[in-house]
Amino acid sequence: MKRLVALLLLSLLSATALTACNTVHGLGLDIKKAGEAISGAFKK
Repeated sequence: MKRLVALLLLSLLSATALTACNTVHGLGLDIKKAGEAISGAFKK
């Protein structure tokens, strides 16, 4: 389970870095979505 969460987190961070948001607000939204995805993984 820990390996899955770590892989998910790494994937989300990589995706965020590759999409390269144009604004700080956009980056904040991406981080929020990543946090929601991680929270959803823990709830399962």
